Amino acid sequence: MIITKTPFRMSFFGGGTDMESFFRENGGSVISTTFDKYCYVNVRHLPRFFDYSTELSYSKTERVTDVDDIQHPAIRNAMKLLDMHEIRLTYEADLPARSGLGTSSSFAVGMLNAFYALKGKYASKKQLADEAIYLERVMCNEAGGWQDQIAASYGGFNRINFNAEGYEVLPIIISPERKKTLSNNLLMFFTGFTRFSSDVQKTNKLDDNSKKNQLKQMLKLVDVAESILIDELCDLDDFGRLLDQTWKLKKQTGSAVTTSHIDVLYERGLKAGALGGKLLGAGGGGFLVFYVQPDKQKDVRAAMKDLMYIPFEFEDGGTRVIHYSPETYEPLECGV
Repeated sequence: MIITKTPFRMSFFGGGTDMESFFRENGGSVISTTFDKYCYVNVRHLPRFFDYSTELSYSKTERVTDVDDIQHPAIRNAMKLLDMHEIRLTYEADLPARSGLGTSSSFAVGMLNAFYALKGKYASKKQLADEAIYLERVMCNEAGGWQDQIAASYGGFNRINFNAEGYEVLPIIISPERKKTLSNNLLMFFTGFTRFSSDVQKTNKLDDNSKKNQLKQMLKLVDVAESILIDELCDLDDFGRLLDQTWKLKKQTGSAVTTSHIDVLYERGLKAGALGGKLLGAGGGGFLVFYVQPDKQKDVRAAMKDLMYIPFEFEDGGTRVIHYSPETYEPLECGV
């Protein structure tokens, strides 16, 4: 039996510039972190006592005898990619899916990690990120960027750069005290709305020059944000103010990024004292994060009293195997 633990990610700057259709031509960069909310994938070989050979438990339960009959596209294609047979897979998570935290990519990374471990093989963080990108973007043909798979695999507080040759992961060097202050000044709330990121991305196609211009401006803010973080002489509150700038630009990249209800919630947070914030993920729902100075946090939480508050801490581990019990598995011979 294998159990993997894979974090969710919080993206601050550059979201959208990680789309291959954009960064191959213009370059791209994001600043993001993983935090201490996780998904767990439990995988083992299914004993041969049943009239089905594969059992899957996520938001629904599937029992099939043929991999091609699996309804969940990521599981079906991952099993084909790594030639997996006769398994029982269970998925659990600390936070809901389709909420702007890269949950589907965290699942893809954690699942691939578990499959490799079940085979007794080691997969590097880069291999897991690359194969998760291939699984979701090519095999499943889901619209979206590359940052989620990379963040879930590597973990930590990073700047991820994208170009025609691929990507590089650069940890942001920041003192523990400054990093802790940043974490303490961020408040996250669940809007109650979930949506498929790929659906939002399809609505917000990058076929309009004005949208590309907004993304180019968002890309420039990545450099500014990084300079604020790494320079101890800079006021960290400027990071919060910059979040407001990038959110205003993000809203101009597509009609599905925000809703009138989310706009009302965001403005309510600013009026209560938040310096800035943004909706996490592609848009349309999920989680709002605000940068709030300590003396204003009580007021902001009161203003958001109708929403669920989610406390969190940054994490650095990325995907990992937390339980490993090797199994002896002999594939069925053809015709048996």
